Amino acid sequence: MSPGILGKKIGMTQMFRPDGQAVPVTLLKAGPCMVVQRKTPPADGYDAVQLGLVEFIKPRRINKPTAGRLKAAGVEGAKFMREFQLAPGDPDLKLGDRVLVDQFKPKDKVDVIGVSKGKGFAGVVKRHHFRGGEGSHGSMFHRAPGSIGASSYPSRVLPGTRMGGHMGNARVTVRNLEVVDVDTEDNVLVVKGAVPGPNGGYVVVRRSKR
Repeated sequence: MSPGILGKKIGMTQMFRPDGQAVPVTLLKAGPCMVVQRKTPPADGYDAVQLGLVEFIKPRRINKPTAGRLKAAGVEGAKFMREFQLAPGDPDLKLGDRVLVDQFKPKDKVDVIGVSKGKGFAGVVKRHHFRGGEGSHGSMFHRAPGSIGASSYPSRVLPGTRMGGHMGNARVTVRNLEVVDVDTEDNVLVVKGAVPGPNGGYVVVRRSKR
């Protein structure tokens, strides 16, 4: 049993439980994946496995070191590769082993990691949900951030102060999503709730840690 799997976000829809309850779900194209590298404590200092999502990629887009590793593992093409650390008791995956979506079952809990949609430069109202100022009576303070620090002491802006800036396009982890259904024929994993990123974006699905 693999600690996780790689995939792509297909999109959102809804499913109905036997009692008639509508459940919002996200469809993920999970796998097939193959083990492209095996890290061991004697050689690398830690125990981990690197998976590659098997998909078509032009050979000229793969550099020589990566092409050598993929050839040794028997993988034709893998554009998206990520590493999973192995814990004591996890199965010993070997180079070239396949990881498929059938390793997950309904009711399992998973963490999904992706890159959120980029929103560009955003102000404090959109980025940090500031309330803003009055909208009438001559006010000229509508969507401004207000004070960002004291004048006399410390006479500087403290790190981490919430201000306008680049919003989105960041790594996001959504924890404890329930697996609603598994389609082993089409390699589709159905999870309850929303997943970060646009449709077609790469995601990492790992077994829940909490």
